[in-house]
Amino acid sequence: MRKIVILLLSVFMVMVFTGCSLLSGKDSNKVVIGGKNFTEQDILVYMMKYVIEDQTKVKVETKAFLGGTSVVAQAIERGDIDIYAEYTGTALINLLGEPAMNDPQAAYDKVQKMYQEKKQIVWLEPFGFNNTYTLSMRSDEAERLGINSISDLASKADGLMLGCTSEFLERADGQKGLEEKYGFKFGATSGMDPGLTYAAVRDKKVDVIDGFSTDGRIVAFNLKVLEDDKKFFPPYYAAPIVRADVLEKHPEIADALKLLAGKLNEEEMAKLNAKVDLEQQDPKAVAKEWLQSKGLIK
Repeated sequence: MRKIVILLLSVFMVMVFTGCSLLSGKDSNKVVIGGKNFTEQDILVYMMKYVIEDQTKVKVETKAFLGGTSVVAQAIERGDIDIYAEYTGTALINLLGEPAMNDPQAAYDKVQKMYQEKKQIVWLEPFGFNNTYTLSMRSDEAERLGINSISDLASKADGLMLGCTSEFLERADGQKGLEEKYGFKFGATSGMDPGLTYAAVRDKKVDVIDGFSTDGRIVAFNLKVLEDDKKFFPPYYAAPIVRADVLEKHPEIADALKLLAGKLNEEEMAKLNAKVDLEQQDPKAVAKEWLQSKGLIK
């Protein structure tokens, strides 16, 4: 009888611990890579996934197009995701609440140190490109109005409509800070999905948009990027960021992602973005093809 009781207790304990393991969360050999809600992030999600899977035995789940910066930043802090690509200027100003810095290396060093200390999140080496914010207009309209820089825009802005992402309306390095720095106000603003802004300015639904310097639609839609002559926008170098506890379990992830360090410049990233946005290619295929062309994965 005693043997039966012991056997039943053993079975019960196995069931309890198995249940706890399932309830406690994730497979210890799996990581989750998240991304923000625009094309570039989608491509980077799959670049990181394929490199990790090629170089390690870690399984990767993806959660692309999660949402804006705050959504994805909160997700990594909660542990809902383990890795995503963040930008130095965004992290510095919007997530850490620090003043803008124009020196790219100083900005990177600052966010790297503060994330490690305050969030237990590790910044790995940047991909190589600076995806800074821009203000862009139709080239013919900019020429007609004599606008080459944001300072030129200032005297005309009260008669123009800005089309931008909802995030740009709220960010310290967005509309409010920009208007304060240059001393003007747009006549009207329209918040919209990131995927719609470029078509909106092309189709004359708005006059000016917030854009990203690595977006292939700037050239394709014949848009003029206005010079940020007062240097309002800080550097936004993209880099993989990873929860420190994940790197403790899987240090090989850092080695895998290091293969991407310094491999992408602005021109190349813009071409990859254009393949998705303009040629309607699958971002997964675009990411894999680029990695294979560089000999980074098999």
